[in-house]
Amino acid sequence: MTILITGATGNIGSQVIQHLVNHGADVRALVRDPSKANFPAGVAVAKGDFLDIDSMRAAFDGVSTLFLLNAVVPDEFTQALIALNVARSAGIDRIVYLSVIHADVYVNVPHFAGKFAVERMIEQMGMAATILRPAYFIQNDLTIKDVVAGYGVYPMPVGDKGLAMIDVRDIAEIAALELMRREQAGQPLPLTRINLVGPETLAGTDIAAIWSDVLGRPINYGGGDTAAFEQNLKQFMPAWMAYDMRMMGERFLTDGMLPEGGDVERLTTLLGRPLRSYRAFASEAAASA
Repeated sequence: MTILITGATGNIGSQVIQHLVNHGADVRALVRDPSKANFPAGVAVAKGDFLDIDSMRAAFDGVSTLFLLNAVVPDEFTQALIALNVARSAGIDRIVYLSVIHADVYVNVPHFAGKFAVERMIEQMGMAATILRPAYFIQNDLTIKDVVAGYGVYPMPVGDKGLAMIDVRDIAEIAALELMRREQAGQPLPLTRINLVGPETLAGTDIAAIWSDVLGRPINYGGGDTAAFEQNLKQFMPAWMAYDMRMMGERFLTDGMLPEGGDVERLTTLLGRPLRSYRAFASEAAASA
């Protein structure tokens, strides 16, 4: 019984692999370039690409459980549908899919809408899957750490509704636990959705206050201008992606990213420990500067 991990070389995928290895699982990692793969001993490496059907068929052969993680790319939706169809043809009936929270609410945000369509395929085709719906990744703020420290401004357009930010380490651990639960079940388990959230919901001013405490000097919240946010992002990412992120930021402002009742308690029970906080992340980030 083999668990296949896609997105294996990324931050979440690599951590999922380590957790699974620690549990003694038989793990196979899908990578584009095996020469760049650096995994724990015993992890099998399969060369493949989502748009290379033959390579996907070879990689999925003999697999019992699939972790599907797609990068935010223009053809993310197509990649996911291909992966799920190939998985179905290969007889894989245990799936964990990394979607996003409020995929059915942020309907005008391209990568949210794509993930929601994938969720609908999973549901309509009766696939036995866990759909993980993470909120904003805390570690996304590593990209603006220097702005916070150097200019005294927290620039992300978080707004005042609040985001239930989650640490990627918690995401990876929960994903691994779900993969093991499905892998070890006597028969395929029913479809389930799990919101992945942090221990608290933070507005932009809340986050600025945390940075003020951690850095020992005033940090102001400067978000809310999504047009300027898009222009800044275009300096280091493609224009289509910067626009996608702007659309997401606008939904932060109007809707927030809020947990449902019981989400935090459910995750705390699943992990057997408290969820990691934004304050802990900020303290770690400041200490490593």
